[in-house]
Formats: sequence, structure tokens, C-alpha cells
Amino acid sequence: MPPRKIRIKDIAKIAGISIGTVDRVIHDRGEVAEKTRLKVQKIIKETNYSPNVMAQVLKSKKRFHFVSLLPAPSENNAFWKKHPLGMFRAIEELDPFPVTLSQVTFDMQSEEDFQKKTNIVFDLKPDGVLLAPIFKSESTAFCSRLEKGKVPFVFIDGYIENTNFLAYVGEEIFKSGRVAGQLIDMVTPEKSDILVVTIARNIQNVHHLTHRTEGFMSYFQKTGKNKGKKIIINIPDPSSEMVKNAIDKAFLENPGIGSIFITGSRSYLIAFYLEEKGLMSINLIGYDLLDSNVKYLKSGITRFLIGQRPEEQTYKGIKKLFEYLSLHKIPDKIEYIPVDIVTSENVDFFL
Repeated sequence: MPPRKIRIKDIAKIAGISIGTVDRVIHDRGEVAEKTRLKVQKIIKETNYSPNVMAQVLKSKKRFHFVSLLPAPSENNAFWKKHPLGMFRAIEELDPFPVTLSQVTFDMQSEEDFQKKTNIVFDLKPDGVLLAPIFKSESTAFCSRLEKGKVPFVFIDGYIENTNFLAYVGEEIFKSGRVAGQLIDMVTPEKSDILVVTIARNIQNVHHLTHRTEGFMSYFQKTGKNKGKKIIINIPDPSSEMVKNAIDKAFLENPGIGSIFITGSRSYLIAFYLEEKGLMSINLIGYDLLDSNVKYLKSGITRFLIGQRPEEQTYKGIKKLFEYLSLHKIPDKIEYIPVDIVTSENVDFFL
């Protein structure tokens, strides 16, 4: 049977003083005689006393309102459907505490919409914010406003270095790109070309996809065995016609392409193209366990998917905000989430 946890009233009894005096020593409030203070501190050390911080939070009845600002899920961008599940799980676990969550979403194709939604976030008067900084310049400006308002914020899906963020939870983006490089190097003939595809309207501002590409390319600078060309293209619109025209052009100009790496979650668009064209020998690697991506993984058109554990990111992000605000616990600045390498053989274990 574990020993009974020491309480404030036990310390008061040992010291022969009032509970109120012990409380003033512990919380460094009010005047306490030096002799008494030292006596209480000695007892605290000898008894290994630790305050019941959770009970203190409940007793304080302090309310915390968190706001998330994440991309809106859509037919062409279903990846973001999974993130709310992690937040809901965290809020459910925090049910004994007065914690509420508001979700604000923005159009991932519109910096203007992101800026509008940041104003809504401020109108909600958040105690803490969970943010996916998709657009670098606009996110940097938003973070500056949060800092001025002394609102702590946690990044997921990427972070911006020159901001005073509380924590980041997510993949190590550069190394994730290197993982993709290693995977594609394993299945691509040495002399075949590799096509790198990013689907984003303004690639210069979507920094996490750029950083992932940089990691991918760095793998081949010293480590990779493949000696073929690395063709990098950006498709500004996810419409099937735009994708078809861009990939048609890439194959026409580079007939030696043996593998394709998709930097984001829309590998199903390229898989559909390969299926329509009967190009079953092309190796395709992409990100995220969307239903549409898993379909092509199971059929063999996609060789690998890299999972980012979106639910785990948002779950841990909310918990870090709560622990910081309620328990004054400073989290690790960066917590990297392992990426999952998923094939047709193991995909069911991740679903």
C-alpha cells in the first residue's frame, strides 16, 4: 500500500503552527518570521511534500478558452479532417476543468481569408492559440499580435523560427523530406529521373512544403544512389485539368521519369493520373493517410505514404497550452512526432 500523501495540515501539525502560515510560506505570500519560514521549508524537504496542483486548478475555477486556427478541410484537402479529433480528445480528458475550445478555419488557398480569420480569433479573446502557420508572412504578423497580447501559442504542422512560440508539435520537416528521398532512392533505377511535385497556389509562402522539398533534395547531394535528374514543379491549382496538363508536360519534356514524390497530401491526384494513363511502373510516394490516398496505396499505384499523426499533434498541442496556463509548466520548445512509413502491407494497422 503506497504511503499517504503529505498535506498542508500535516506540515502545520508537525511545525506547531497554523495551516494559513504554512500556506503563506509555500506560496511566498505575506509576512512570516524567518525562523518559522526555515522550519516549514525543512519539513517540506524532509517529507517530500508536493502541492496537489490539479486540485488547486479546480479550486481556483479559472476558465481557459483555447482557439484553434487551422485550414478548413475540403474535398481536395481532407487531411485537416483528422486534426479536430485530437483536440476533442484533449478537451474530453480535461473535462473536470473549466476549459473550452473554439475552432476557426481558413481557406488554405487564400492568404486573405487567413488574415480575416485572425481577426475572428482575437474577437474570441483566447487564453491560448493552436496554430498551423501555413502562410509564413501572414502567420508571422499574426504571431506578433499574439505576443503583444501576451497570448501563448503552439504550432503544429510546422513552425516559424523568428516568433516567440510556446511549443511546436509535429514532424521534423526537413528530415521528413530526407526520409522520402531515401524511400524513393530504394525503388528508383539509378539512371531514372525523379519528379518532385508540390500542389500549392503560392509556393513561396507555403514554407513547410518548400522545407520538405529541400530535405528531399539534400538526401541526393551526398547520400543518394540515384543519378537521374530531379525535376521540381509546382502546380498552383488542384483541379484535375491543371494537374493533368502539368504532369503531361513533365513527362513530355522528361521521358525518363521513373518515380514521383508529392510533397503534400494530394498524392491521390497523381495516382489517378497514373492509373488513367496506365503508367503502373512509376513509383509514387506521398503524404498522409487520407481515404483517397489509402485507396491507391492498397491498389499498388502508390508505393509509400508518410504519415504525420495529425491527431497526436493537436492533442499534445492543447495539453501543452493547458499545462502552461494552469500549472505554469514550461513545455519543451520543440516536440518532434515520428513519421510513419506506410505500405500496402501495414496500412491497416494505422487506420
